[in-house]
Amino acid sequence: MKKNTWKKLMSLALGAMMMLSLLTGCGSKTEDSAPADSTPAEETPAEPAAAASLLEKVKTSGKLVVGTEAQYAPYEFKDLNANFAGCDMWLAQQIADHLGVELELVDMSFDGIIPAVKSGQVDLGIAAFTKTPERAEEIDFSDLYEKSAQLLIVKAGNADLYSTKESLAGQKVGAQKGTIQSQLIQTALPDSELFELEKYPALALEVQNGNIAGLVVDQAVGESLIATSNGGLEVSNFAFTSEEASFGKAVVAAKGSEDLLAEVNTVINQVVNDGSYLKAYDEAVELAASMGL
Repeated sequence: MKKNTWKKLMSLALGAMMMLSLLTGCGSKTEDSAPADSTPAEETPAEPAAAASLLEKVKTSGKLVVGTEAQYAPYEFKDLNANFAGCDMWLAQQIADHLGVELELVDMSFDGIIPAVKSGQVDLGIAAFTKTPERAEEIDFSDLYEKSAQLLIVKAGNADLYSTKESLAGQKVGAQKGTIQSQLIQTALPDSELFELEKYPALALEVQNGNIAGLVVDQAVGESLIATSNGGLEVSNFAFTSEEASFGKAVVAAKGSEDLLAEVNTVINQVVNDGSYLKAYDEAVELAASMGL
């Protein structure tokens, strides 16, 4: 082979190697710029939608759900057609009408209403709730719509027998489970024994049968129990002081429900000031009496 020809072949081979090296380098750069295991940059998460307020929820659903216990005439009970009745139920309807929504009433045990309000099972609780600092730690209250004296109801003939705290010491005194009356007995009658049942008619029977000394109840309810006892019950001559039993009734709602309670308070202030709640109260008393409640 001639020297010139050899030089030409070597030059061609060297050029080919350089070209191959360049191509390989370009391929490496492409892989480096987009590695197979690379992951796309994370997207900025969208801001979560703000939770609807209770008022917005009620208006959106078109329904106001109210928890009550329909065995506490004249505040809440059922008429002869099994329809909800009572001045508290009247108030619930006024609130629903004001909001422009349908009213749905849920009958449940009294001590289950506040848990139902807190969990969102119901929107409001309307069941002659007494406003107390202890309850205010769990739920929010509306303005007061009614005040009622507390009576000690005893077996007929025992009005004077159980007329002092001393005479009630060691005696069983009844109240509905979960009510302010239970707390009242414990604070104002510490030497008495608290006796609780779910329903007031059952407590009234315990008094009439002589199993407990008496029961503590709102004045209107106590008067209804006496009226339907066929002479078996009467009001004791015992009286709680205003400091012990200065109670007012209010609607209850879950914490953070200020917008809904503002609307509730608008209704309460109107019906209290124009006397329509008192009228509804009187009508409920008459209806309950006609039914023997």
